[in-house]
Amino acid sequence: MLSLFTLAAIGLYLIASQWQMKQFATQQGGPRNRIQAFGSIAVIFQLIATLEIISGGFGLNLSFFVAGSMISIAVVVLLLLGSLRHKLDNLFMWVFPMAAITLALAYAFPGEGTKSSYSAGLLSHILLSIISYSLFTLAALQALLLSKQEHALKSHKTRGLLNTLPPLQVMENLLFDLITAGQVVLTLALITGYVYTDDLFAQHLAHKTLLSLGAWVIFTILLTGRAMFGWRSRTALRWTLSGFVLLMLGFFGSKAVLELILGA
Repeated sequence: MLSLFTLAAIGLYLIASQWQMKQFATQQGGPRNRIQAFGSIAVIFQLIATLEIISGGFGLNLSFFVAGSMISIAVVVLLLLGSLRHKLDNLFMWVFPMAAITLALAYAFPGEGTKSSYSAGLLSHILLSIISYSLFTLAALQALLLSKQEHALKSHKTRGLLNTLPPLQVMENLLFDLITAGQVVLTLALITGYVYTDDLFAQHLAHKTLLSLGAWVIFTILLTGRAMFGWRSRTALRWTLSGFVLLMLGFFGSKAVLELILGA
């Protein structure tokens, strides 16, 4: 049986995303403040429900789906904060259902806890990793939305999507703001991982380290190309999604293999 907090969070997410989808479809102003309020309450309930799962079993539970729920919490929080200053509302209709699904999966398949102890330094590394991945998740979604907007402009489809989005230049600037913020936090995550992890290239960490470093290199090249050569649009999309895929494989790859395929 689902907990009250889990049910409430999922329900609020779905209601808020439905409002946003309706606003997107009708191209009319909608209950923006209400959507943000429902999303804010939902993410608080999701946090409580996820913490119950993390601490409710044997030891500290950071299994595959629980980690996914933690990341979706960070994504929602960052999106809600960003929406106070930027027009990010259309991302709600993607992010809110994603958060509801990850919470439901975490509750249905909580995995097992571990007795392993985590130092404050290692916990800071984990937190920074989650925040950086969340920022790049938003950047990937923003890149896809930007690509769709550019395609609509080139096709002279000036109705629909274009009416709900800021100008193309504003969307591009927001994309690179997200990438820059994610790169800064990813750099800090790699540094804390080096400082507080005994061996970053140990067998169970080697692929995570290499993939994360690969993503860091890709995003560094992208930001350099933007500053020096004015890279934008399709080029930015390709590099953003390439870096995001590497991060996703590094973050979830081993967990998926060990927990879902091998059952370890």
